[in-house]
Amino acid sequence: MNTEELYSIAKHLMSQDKGILAADESVISANKRLRAVGVSASKDNRRRYRQLFFWIPAIEENLSGVILHDETIKQNDENGKPFISILKDKGIIPGIKVDMGAEDMPLFPKEKITAGLDGLPARLKKYHKMGARFAKWRAVITIGKDIPTDACIDANAYILAQYAAMCQDAGIVPIVEPEVLMDGKHTIERCEEVTTAVLKKIFSELEKYRVDPRGLILKSNMVIAGKKCAIQPSAEDIAEATLRTFHNAVPEDAAGIVFLSGGQSALQATENLNAICKQQPEPWPITFSYARALQGPSLEIWKGDDTKLPEAREMFLKRLHLTAAARNGTYDPSME
Repeated sequence: MNTEELYSIAKHLMSQDKGILAADESVISANKRLRAVGVSASKDNRRRYRQLFFWIPAIEENLSGVILHDETIKQNDENGKPFISILKDKGIIPGIKVDMGAEDMPLFPKEKITAGLDGLPARLKKYHKMGARFAKWRAVITIGKDIPTDACIDANAYILAQYAAMCQDAGIVPIVEPEVLMDGKHTIERCEEVTTAVLKKIFSELEKYRVDPRGLILKSNMVIAGKKCAIQPSAEDIAEATLRTFHNAVPEDAAGIVFLSGGQSALQATENLNAICKQQPEPWPITFSYARALQGPSLEIWKGDDTKLPEAREMFLKRLHLTAAARNGTYDPSME
């Protein structure tokens, strides 16, 4: 393991003015996105969906990395050029989603455990050879009646630590993503309690298995109320609760923190990120790793019609620039 190389990659991923595009939807999720806008689900349409974004000039001004799916990292554009080469030519670091998705946790109704550790070292070696320099693993934590249980938190924390150790051993920076879902009617206070407990357990396991926090990035949910909660907090309340959680649970020497947009609209994800970054949080750099909040508005315009590509790409660039502004705490609603 070359620790200095890991530190350098992590530092680049957390560059000023930049964030990470999560273009790593599974085949099932990508098909669902396409069908929702009337596009037939096929391997070629999934390729066209990715090409919509990767071909945009100057995205490297606000993107330091792109997380790919196993299918996408092996695909070429319509001219035969590998997607991974397109990104590298722009100075964007390719990453790879390596988990196999969340599955039902045996004997723990409504709770999930993430699969994919079997054979992971060999897959990481293959991805590193292909050019991937960081990876992502997502754990799913649900808030509900009597959940999450300690068993669910402990099991996912252990697996995340194993994944992260395997990544660093392979020369790949791990992004550790424990997502506390927005589904449900829980309060922001309950979300803070659960997110704090989850992060404390994860970083305890990471330390136990000698994962170097300086070569690791946390991908976190914001501390936010459930979608069905009667009281929805302001962006300022979300910022305060989120940063309080991080200061209580995240080591100061972690390489950085990136946010997922999960469940939020593009506007909400931008406004909440801006409120957090306006406070100039220390000691970590903080940025975004959005999927739907960046891609969704463009997909709604494109809908498989290539005559709409210029408009769709213009929308992506707009959302990317606005999110980058929020990453610096300089976003204003008048910019919409």
